[in-house]
Amino acid sequence: MTADDFRAPATDDEWASYHAIRRRVLFELRGNAAAYDAHHPDEHRPGRHPFLLWVAGVPVGVIRVDVDGSVATFRRVAIRDDVQRRGHGRRLLEAAERFARQLGCTRIESHADPDAVRFYERCGFTYADPARRPEGSVLMSKSLE
Repeated sequence: MTADDFRAPATDDEWASYHAIRRRVLFELRGNAAAYDAHHPDEHRPGRHPFLLWVAGVPVGVIRVDVDGSVATFRRVAIRDDVQRRGHGRRLLEAAERFARQLGCTRIESHADPDAVRFYERCGFTYADPARRPEGSVLMSKSLE
């Protein structure tokens, strides 16, 4: 993977792609399109790092890496629905892990949709609290040490 394949949105078109993927996969396909706010102030706070994954010059995935000390939280992880199950999700997480390591993070957390837990497990994540498995999102974690 080259550096150009995983990068922060920089232009208006790249931001539009970032929001379009998030809106479609994480909100529209879950029946909650009206809740999406592309202008939410949380997106641009310090320690928030949005990224796009590009394949053959086309954006296919998004992630936001929130860094707080030595912990990186992967937020709003999504791969376009028309290109899922082709390894892009794994590539996206691997690139985000490299970024987190560069910032000195030693642990990753992600609130996974219950349907994505097996994917996270295949990528080396475990339940952050095995005794507590809520019906909503599931907190998964992975050590970077």
